[in-house]
Amino acid sequence: MTESLVLTAPADPSDPSRSSGPPTAAERVLPLRRPGRWIAALVVLVLVSQAAHGLFANPFYQWDRFAYWFARPVVLDGLWITLQVAAYSAVLGLAGGVLLALGRLSANPVLRSVSWGYIWLFRSVPLIVVLLFLYNLSALYPTLSLGIPFGPAFFTFDESRLATDIVVAVVGLSLSEAAYAAEVVRAGVLSVDQGQHEAAAALGLPKRYQFARIVLPQALRSIVPAYVNQLIGLVKATSLVFYVSLLDLFGSVQSLGSTYPGDVVPLLLVATVWYVVLTSLVSVAQFYVERYYARGALRTLPATPAQRARAGLRDLRARLRKETAR
Repeated sequence: MTESLVLTAPADPSDPSRSSGPPTAAERVLPLRRPGRWIAALVVLVLVSQAAHGLFANPFYQWDRFAYWFARPVVLDGLWITLQVAAYSAVLGLAGGVLLALGRLSANPVLRSVSWGYIWLFRSVPLIVVLLFLYNLSALYPTLSLGIPFGPAFFTFDESRLATDIVVAVVGLSLSEAAYAAEVVRAGVLSVDQGQHEAAAALGLPKRYQFARIVLPQALRSIVPAYVNQLIGLVKATSLVFYVSLLDLFGSVQSLGSTYPGDVVPLLLVATVWYVVLTSLVSVAQFYVERYYARGALRTLPATPAQRARAGLRDLRARLRKETAR
């Protein structure tokens, strides 16, 4: 059944035969019905309901064991290690990415070439290879020294004492993260209109002030969404540190799964839910950071969830009052 939009010509106000009361049925504009949308929504709801039923009603998932393991101390200890590795790697990776991006944008050919080479190398090598190489670095370099190349060393370090499991994990993730963060930062800086650079230069501002006060605040509007997306990938990439003997969230779940083979599926669900919680918190932070840096670029800032909820309640009260008045 298809209903079309019915439009009638507006009545002439000077027509004496026109009634001053509410419009008649022939004068009202009938909304266009869209049955296809309702059918599509119904199909989606049926599919989602079927998926939810299959997820919660299937005894194979053992939700009672999931509830038992979800907040066990061994799982929370692994979660804490995941948070530590992700936080340290995110900070160090972003700092390294900013330096590499500035190197790529530099007029100095040496800085530009070295930065490009670093980014090319670490974007080409899989993260697991970087972690395994660092984990076995002590076999190649038992000691690390700082001094003059091909000359005397001023300081010497025992690599095996410095490279603990968490240090190896953080360094490996940071080295890889810096390469991707550099391209995110560089793209954000290049997205700033060239006229902004020219206007800042015309004012005679120092280069450092131009970047910190004019270019960077505008570039952050492009950097933040892309880097937060990269950060979500970093949180999930921490699961690879299990292969360098660090029992993070995924490592703890894997270890428990070997000890309790009957609980492998609920333990994997525990890890899945915790990763979903972590990435959801990062997404919430992303919304508020984007909203903060959107000031000056948008006439109206996007409403927060609390503001949308209050607006929805106001609309609901207004509708109820209208219905009551009728």
